[in-house]
Amino acid sequence: MRIECKHYESRTYAGDEVVRKCNLDLAPEAPWRCPANCDKFERRVIDAGWTRGTVVPTSAPLEPPGLDDGSAAAVLEAAENIINAIGHSVRHDLENERTKRRWWRRNK
Repeated sequence: MRIECKHYESRTYAGDEVVRKCNLDLAPEAPWRCPANCDKFERRVIDAGWTRGTVVPTSAPLEPPGLDDGSAAAVLEAAENIINAIGHSVRHDLENERTKRRWWRRNK
């Protein structure tokens, strides 16, 4: 990925798990690479008066087979669609549970 783009973000979580992503969700092959000629690429401002830390970014994961023919992007897109599809039903279920709990508390 193009780490010099202002839309690139990298975070390290407990267990040293690293997430690399495009904040605009324009990199279908993230975390391996961005589109070759991304219209939204903007160079990151190097000196904005911020204090820089000492964290050294880890290297990007090895590219899997299938990036050049688009099959990896298709798999990632399909996975994202599955998550998005169940997200609405999960949210609906949680809202129903909260409503039931509130009703139960009112009638105690």
